[in-house]
Amino acid sequence: MPATYIKTTLDGRKVEVIDGWICLAGAREADCLIPMDEHPNRQAIQKAVPGATHAGGRLPFTLAEAAAVQGALSVAQRDFDASAAGITQRLRHAVWAKAHADGVE
Repeated sequence: MPATYIKTTLDGRKVEVIDGWICLAGAREADCLIPMDEHPNRQAIQKAVPGATHAGGRLPFTLAEAAAVQGALSVAQRDFDASAAGITQRLRHAVWAKAHADGVE
């Protein structure tokens, strides 16, 4: 799956979505977006980047950038790995998401 370019940071590093991960200069940052309303550090982020509506790892995104990121993440999620390892990984993510939603950290 090819990388989806999102933006370039002020210091010249590329932000891309690669294989279902939001990446900064090729290094994985996050596998999902968090709306700014739900982010624990939203005040500092919005002070530094006033137009930010979402965050993925350490990366703030405007609404347009977040839409591009979410679209690329959705495409990556649709590519289903039917191998035993792929199914195990999807189950592990689902169990963790459920536990996290129930308050386990």
